[in-house]
Amino acid sequence: MHDLVIRGGLVVDGTGAPARQADIAIDNGLVIEVGDVKATGKREIDAAGLVVTPGWVDIHTHYDGQVTWDPLLSPSCWHGVTTVVMGNCGVGFAPARPDKHDWLIGLMEGVEDIPGAALAEGIEWNWETFPEYMNSLENQSRVLDVATQVPHGSVRAYVMGERGARNEAATDEDIEKMAEIVQEGIAAGALGFSTSRTMLHLSKDGEPVPGTFANKAELLGIGRALGRAGHGVFEMASDMTPAEEEFMWMKELSAETGLPVTYALLQSPVEPDKWRNMLALTDEARKQGANVTAQIACRPTGLVLGWQSTVHPFIAHPAYQEIAHLPFAERLKELKDPARREKILNDTPREMGPLGHILTQGFDRMFRLENGGGLEYEPGADDSVAALAKKTGQQPQAIVYDMLMEKDGRGYVYLPLLNYALFNFDHIHEMMRHPATVLSLSDGGAHCGVICDASFPTYMLTHWVRDRSRGERLSLEEVVRMQTHDTARLYGLNDRGVLAPGMKADVNVIDLEKLRILAPEMVFDLPAEGRRMIQRAEGYRATIVSGAVTFENGRETGEMPGKLIRGPQRQAASVQAAE
Repeated sequence: MHDLVIRGGLVVDGTGAPARQADIAIDNGLVIEVGDVKATGKREIDAAGLVVTPGWVDIHTHYDGQVTWDPLLSPSCWHGVTTVVMGNCGVGFAPARPDKHDWLIGLMEGVEDIPGAALAEGIEWNWETFPEYMNSLENQSRVLDVATQVPHGSVRAYVMGERGARNEAATDEDIEKMAEIVQEGIAAGALGFSTSRTMLHLSKDGEPVPGTFANKAELLGIGRALGRAGHGVFEMASDMTPAEEEFMWMKELSAETGLPVTYALLQSPVEPDKWRNMLALTDEARKQGANVTAQIACRPTGLVLGWQSTVHPFIAHPAYQEIAHLPFAERLKELKDPARREKILNDTPREMGPLGHILTQGFDRMFRLENGGGLEYEPGADDSVAALAKKTGQQPQAIVYDMLMEKDGRGYVYLPLLNYALFNFDHIHEMMRHPATVLSLSDGGAHCGVICDASFPTYMLTHWVRDRSRGERLSLEEVVRMQTHDTARLYGLNDRGVLAPGMKADVNVIDLEKLRILAPEMVFDLPAEGRRMIQRAEGYRATIVSGAVTFENGRETGEMPGKLIRGPQRQAASVQAAE
């Protein structure tokens, strides 16, 4: 008798092979058999008419603080994610000198829009070094597996103090000490090292993240620590300016160490075709023996604008600022007042720079998020607020205001910032089909007040497999492989991401026809009543981690099989032989 048998589902095993009807037998947290399982199970799940996949492996999250107090790691857990990798973009909470706790919180708050008060109250800081941080994580129960990376910002601040925080050049001695800390972190089980080289990432005080301007000597010096450790991914967010110079050291590092270097790639609204050049450079690097991979997103990086969001189109209007301090219930009462509405609409917003101008005046880039009972992340240019205003003769400001007032002041307007320069997903489709890319950038746990992209894994199935109408779709087999096998392999998690004998029994059982992402909602469930935007999903019949059913029909079961991952994981012999 097996511990668990999943019967009669359409098994999409994660390799890209054609889906097939099969049973899955699970014992001791591992897949034992995929096929016609004769023996019964202590528990059985009827998967007839359902899709059975490996659990999703999300390699770009920011749960570094939340992981210390939240055993669920929502919203990711609601979307079939069974493994997360955090510590991305050079920000995190270890190593951490006692006098740098508030500074690290401010760094994370500025870069990832995670409420500082929530982090301050939620984190216990029972560590200083990175190995101590890992030990702290290991001592906690959770529903899914967690892996992390050593963040550049924390390391730089730990070694260089204020010089590191101010982005001063590192000395040879500084580089040697940073390399030692990174190597120590890798030895303790970190899957890699992360850094940020983009001006989009600023601390709470508006300063660039430590390491933003790190020179080649510092980057190679730290990267070589990964080489000495024998494994590890070098992950970064970068403006890639100039791109050729960035690729020079990336190629050198990867070719020298044999280890992967990975960077975030999104379509720029200023240079809509720059991504093509980036992939061409990536191809060239790979031909020269470097292991360079671009991390891509499945939809735009877009702001969800509402009255409770971090920002909205009226945030800079003086008449709104007069009531901005009020609790939401009182503020909503004011917003419903016709006189207040007219006063806000007739205001001239104060100057907020180029991004602020888009936020307050970019009506050609604003769209209704909820449309026809679903969520529309790929609207056409003629669906914009500006286009609607032209059709109806209304003021675009008035249209936006009324959209925000829907659902008793909980309506949302969608403003895609990156990855949507031409008002379609055709470039994303091309990116996803490129052999040097991997699906990523969900930012689970981050951007709590204005972005909610932890739903990416579900969106891949609902939009890209089932619903897309404005261009080519992807096959179910492709999509499952992208967010299981491919993401797991990049980070050396070779024990998961495929449903085959000997592999870790992380499984999703999905009603694809009924699968849907629910509308965003603002909740105040972080420590210190911190705010965050969440999205739930419907259609996941069961999520299984290491053979234990953690969620059924969207509800947690109380099982806590999740573990801290330390280092690369060995592939099952049967899968290794097949590959």
